Amino acid sequence: MPINKINNPFIVSKSIPEELFCDRKEETDFLIKQIQNGRNTVIVSPRRMGKTGLIHHLFQQQALGNEYNTFFIDIYSASTLQEMSYLMGKAIFEKLKTKRAQLWEVFGQSIKTLRAGLKIDGLTGEPKLELSLGALEQPTTTLEEIFSFLESSATPCVVAIDEFQQIAEFPEKRVEALLRGLIQNCSNTSFIFSGSKQHTVNQMFHSKARPFYQSAQTLDLKPIALETYCDFATRLFKQYGKMVDNETVAQVYSNYSGTTWYMQMMMNELFSITAANNSGTTEMMEQAQQNIIQVQEGTYQMQLNMLSPKQKSLLQAIAREGKVKSVTSGSFIKKHSLDSTSSVQSALKGLLEKEVVTHDDGFYHVSDYFFGLWIKENF
Repeated sequence: MPINKINNPFIVSKSIPEELFCDRKEETDFLIKQIQNGRNTVIVSPRRMGKTGLIHHLFQQQALGNEYNTFFIDIYSASTLQEMSYLMGKAIFEKLKTKRAQLWEVFGQSIKTLRAGLKIDGLTGEPKLELSLGALEQPTTTLEEIFSFLESSATPCVVAIDEFQQIAEFPEKRVEALLRGLIQNCSNTSFIFSGSKQHTVNQMFHSKARPFYQSAQTLDLKPIALETYCDFATRLFKQYGKMVDNETVAQVYSNYSGTTWYMQMMMNELFSITAANNSGTTEMMEQAQQNIIQVQEGTYQMQLNMLSPKQKSLLQAIAREGKVKSVTSGSFIKKHSLDSTSSVQSALKGLLEKEVVTHDDGFYHVSDYFFGLWIKENF
């Protein structure tokens, strides 16, 4: 989309136009270098730091251009090997069908376990994949066929698997060993693994007892530098006929600990409520924040209703504190009138499993900053 067609330059979707993407030059160059040298990479960071956006940005680079076939596969929703196989096959097919016809035809010939689902739309003439998840009876065979197809490509491939840590929770045995075996036999395909459960991902790639030990270079994605984000935000406001000063941008940065998506969301809303030729100010930040929270209020209420009473109580206590080093300390339990230590531990385990609460840098906090603020304001 041309830049002059965009009304709000602070994009919060996964794919951002090159001219509206903020920095990450060093990280992009690092990833390109790994690909060009045939090395796999694992990107680790808290959720919403910008891993997915970085990968999409990487795939837009001229340095890759027509030299590689690039595939992005999100397995966050996968809970079994069957679901992962299905998602991989579907994502690769959807990308190939936008290219030359013979590519998806070769795909259909190579992936025999998916062949029955490949159809041609009678109205548009476009290829489509009509295959129910239940029809995929041999997920291991499907994966083997997918990897074989990638390796047989005339053009080298780059496969990015988002939220890769999900495979550690699959019920099937030896999933990591299976995938490691398939990946280590690839010479025509480079892999990028990304994950937001930092402890799990680090264990997978840095523990000697795990199949993926030392199999990929690690990119620990940190917040964009404050000065860089300030320059980026003030430039876009100016470019689109509005103004914002460094102090306001720095306050947004501080409020959300430099977490990319939350900053972008706040700057998007601040830009939206700033009139043409006027300035977005720190005084307007509260309104912008409330506007964002109000839109999500129904979702937040449903999330809260899905928790047990003890989980709710602990979540509310964490939200009131913002960050908590030890939720089982006597002082914390007493201050927030919580139940016994064992009860708090049980509630915490549930909140972590549901990813409502996150543990980063030694502190527990509500995973969604806006959800945490809503809880703090209402309970």
